[in-house]
Amino acid sequence: MTVQIAQTDDLATCLALRRQVFIKEQGVSEAEEIDGLDSTALHLLAVDGETPVGTARILIKGDTAKIGRVCVLRTARGTGLGAKLIEAALGLARAQSGVTRAVLGAQVQALGFYEKLGFAAFGPVYDDAGIDHRDMERIL
Repeated sequence: MTVQIAQTDDLATCLALRRQVFIKEQGVSEAEEIDGLDSTALHLLAVDGETPVGTARILIKGDTAKIGRVCVLRTARGTGLGAKLIEAALGLARAQSGVTRAVLGAQVQALGFYEKLGFAAFGPVYDDAGIDHRDMERIL
């Protein structure tokens, strides 16, 4: 697998990946997944050759970059791509003027994954789209 990750304006492809993972696999409603914030977000797209395999988005608010909608197609899971997407998102966040921290809402089953990438959990567990989540942050 030779995956390239880059910032993209190809929102349709990012949304198709998110529909596959969040709506079809995880049962998130389309209304919750398509939240109206994509037009103001920065988007990353991971492609293996010509095939899109993962995406993430970043919302910038003040000094904070909120990383979200991170997904990897089932065929590319277990390859390290999720970690590479997070590292790419952190790099893009650092490149934004005045951004000093990154936050995300992690599915509880993924807390260990994000801890290995330098994030620390804070606050209570909460329900997001029927899935338990916890907020995490990393100072940049």
